[in-house]
Amino acid sequence: MSDLIQLGAVNERPKAPRGEDLQLKFSEKAIAQLDALKAHYPEEKACILPGLWIAQREYGGTLTAEAIAEVAHRLHRSYAEVEGVATFYSMYNTAHAVGAHMIEVCTCLSCHVCGAYRVADYLKEKLGVGFGETTPDGLFTLHEVECLNACDRAPLLQVGDQYYGPVGPAEIDALLEKLRTSPPTVTQLADEIVKVHLKAEEPR
Repeated sequence: MSDLIQLGAVNERPKAPRGEDLQLKFSEKAIAQLDALKAHYPEEKACILPGLWIAQREYGGTLTAEAIAEVAHRLHRSYAEVEGVATFYSMYNTAHAVGAHMIEVCTCLSCHVCGAYRVADYLKEKLGVGFGETTPDGLFTLHEVECLNACDRAPLLQVGDQYYGPVGPAEIDALLEKLRTSPPTVTQLADEIVKVHLKAEEPR
């Protein structure tokens, strides 16, 4: 019998922690926010998306197996169900640990024509990392992304909830210097999204 051929990447997702090993890390603020959201939905399953944003903030910007398990525990869902949601959306950081600041380079048509890959190459040289990698100091993660819907500002970068463009070497140098002394934009973004969810559920 011939050997099986592996198609695509091997699934390297970590296994769920056992129930007795689960250590809950949500702060009192996080628990209160999740409880407030649960009160506005007919079932807890509807809170998986905002719950994952809370977890991404609470766990430092990355949805580890423990983070996903905590959301599953607090919403009384299975680990598999919550992990399936988390890994479906690219906005959640599940593939690897990310740095304090995620620099996303748009390489779709308009940005590509305007020099997105020159921008990407410059960032790779400055940071010493490739796409999907994080600098050794844990400050920056570099990602390639699809259209950011701001073609008039090509070539374009996104960091947290901010767009920067058009950018060249001078703008990139200034941005990196600014980010080196800024609070982590990865967790800031998650916190802002949680606030939007909470505001959307306020009675009108």
